[in-house]
Amino acid sequence: MIWKRVLDVLLPWRKNASPEAAAAGPAGHVDLARESLQSLLADRNLPGPVRRGLAAELAGVQAMLDKLEHGHIHIAVFGRVGVGKSALLNALLHETRFSTSPLHGETREPQSAAWQEWDDGGLFLIDTPGINDIDGEERERQARAVAARADLVLFVVDGDLSGTEMQALRVLIAAHRPVLLVFNKIDRYTDSDRALLLDHLKLRGAGLIPPDHIVCTAAEPAERIYLEADAHGREIETRRPAAADVESLRSALWSILEAEGKTLMALNATLFAGSVSDAIGQRIVAIKKELADRLIRKYCVAKGLVVGLNPVPISDLIAAGLADVGLVFHLGRIYGLPVTTAEAGGLLRTIAAQMALVMGTVWAVHFVASAMKGGTAGLSTFVTGTAQGAVAYYSAYVVGRAAQSYFALGRSWGPNGPKRVVQEILESLDRESLLGDAREQIAQRLRYSGTD
Repeated sequence: MIWKRVLDVLLPWRKNASPEAAAAGPAGHVDLARESLQSLLADRNLPGPVRRGLAAELAGVQAMLDKLEHGHIHIAVFGRVGVGKSALLNALLHETRFSTSPLHGETREPQSAAWQEWDDGGLFLIDTPGINDIDGEERERQARAVAARADLVLFVVDGDLSGTEMQALRVLIAAHRPVLLVFNKIDRYTDSDRALLLDHLKLRGAGLIPPDHIVCTAAEPAERIYLEADAHGREIETRRPAAADVESLRSALWSILEAEGKTLMALNATLFAGSVSDAIGQRIVAIKKELADRLIRKYCVAKGLVVGLNPVPISDLIAAGLADVGLVFHLGRIYGLPVTTAEAGGLLRTIAAQMALVMGTVWAVHFVASAMKGGTAGLSTFVTGTAQGAVAYYSAYVVGRAAQSYFALGRSWGPNGPKRVVQEILESLDRESLLGDAREQIAQRLRYSGTD
């Protein structure tokens, strides 16, 4: 098989497929890819916010599914500005369908055209903007996006590979893109220079592009001077463009498509489904983090207010502990790892033990402030309530961040254990800034409460 990683990429979907589909060769590969795309679109467990945020990606899944249903194959050209990508496609089509110009950057947006010679127009050639054009960051993104969805990529160069080209080639190969390296404009070189450059391309592409995947073309040869005799027998010079030479590329494409066209379609669809699955996973993680951060802030304020407003000595300490247990309990639900109240209390004790010095200070402030509440009035109660509420806010924030890390790792503290997790959280916090913000929030809420 030409593309040796095809089966490795398709293997995860093979495991969940029927034995008949897994053993059906190229047609079975297409069926597996179709199943993977359909499962993405039909996933009822996908949260609404995630589905809305991935609308563009899911639309791409539907487009890829339609492409599979119709048996369409996409071949995209990719490369620097001015290497002759558009001219190459025109030469393959035997007609001018793509704009060419002596000015760089003629192709502004991806364009496509059906190649009627193959399967009644089921093969589409896609032109892309150059990867190094002026203001080309967006064009490069577009080109990479098109290449990522192509079944086969023609990476076009007109000489030795530059650093930019090598980097782009490595990205495509690492993404398991089937690639042919097309050495275009060979008419500009002597036979010896052409052979030297071809050998150098093979050397530079070693480990990336097999030697037989490098083809030479002259898509738009320069004009040539011809000597012709006029009506009087005099020799005159005429200039005419030479015929395009793309037969080696055409032959290579025909061989690949006849042997593995369906498998290439399946590989591309499977890779695309995998990338969307990864995007969905990342979006779910981000949404869970956003919800968890919001919950932690909510509990920080709530705990600070409960402690600051509670006039009964010592009982506010109990309220603080209950708030922490509630925070851990609800964080577990956000991450889909629910815990009982007892388990939440056990996790809280683990966190408290790992921040013993800090928690000792926290609870000391709580206890002193709580005792002061019973023997003071008015302003003293407000001052001590604000201070105690701020410390309660801070402690809830540390507890919440530690529990969040635990649940985000699937009920695990990771290889370094809870001590390191708590230590990293404490080191990342600006304690004075956080306490200052907490005091301000708690004081405002206490003042508001005092006016009721």
